[in-house]
Amino acid sequence: MSILFYSVIGLLSATFGSLVGLGGGVIIVPALVYLGPLLIGQEVSVATAVGTSLAVLIFTAFSSTLTFYKQQRVDFKSGWLYFITCGPGAMLGSYTTQFVNAKSFQLIFGLFMLLMASLLVARDYMKPLNIQWGIQRSFTDSKGSTHEYGYGVVPALAIGLCVGFISGLFGIGGGSLFVPAMVIIFRYPPHIATATSMFVIFLSSIMGSITHLSLGEIDGWMVLGLAPSALVGGWLGAKIASKLSSKVLLWVLRVTFFLVALKMIWEGV
Repeated sequence: MSILFYSVIGLLSATFGSLVGLGGGVIIVPALVYLGPLLIGQEVSVATAVGTSLAVLIFTAFSSTLTFYKQQRVDFKSGWLYFITCGPGAMLGSYTTQFVNAKSFQLIFGLFMLLMASLLVARDYMKPLNIQWGIQRSFTDSKGSTHEYGYGVVPALAIGLCVGFISGLFGIGGGSLFVPAMVIIFRYPPHIATATSMFVIFLSSIMGSITHLSLGEIDGWMVLGLAPSALVGGWLGAKIASKLSSKVLLWVLRVTFFLVALKMIWEGV
């Protein structure tokens, strides 16, 4: 039962995560906290769920980044810029987790999931801001299409810091904030934003996991159980993202986020 549980959770979280640039932690953390006692007979603390989730995200993000790289969708130049602050932010968020009690975490995480569900709905209606940023980028993808967008160094670093902190605190990838910010503020094409987001998530997950590991908040056996299917899911989600509109899957994810958010808020109040 435990092997099946880990395989299903790892596959679903990684597939959905890489499909929309989330990272998948929003599925792993609630699954370990709420379903762990029922399906594997083990109580999982919030801190351990967060740390373990972030460690699994290393495998998810690596797999999807590699696939997106082969599709020539990752803007490594801007990705490294975001990581300058996203990496330290992830370590700070990971360190902060130990000071948040379980009920407060559930309430905050639930509210955050409501925000993400709203952003997933809003992304269908997002229109880029007409701002002429100091750095202009021209990116050509594997299909030969050239995309024009731009960004500012200070805003990019600020976004990276915020996303990194949230990623480390909640054990998620942070793409739910990264992708809308990149699309709306900097005019990234959605598929370039998703791919670049997964690259930054890969790097910041390593940094955050180091902090969680030093605090003893990562369950190595759980990581081993989740990682194999997460590798497959990361590849699968990136493949689906390049071939399908994924509207139905997105709505399933939105509804799931909404229901889980309500449960976590209810438990946290």
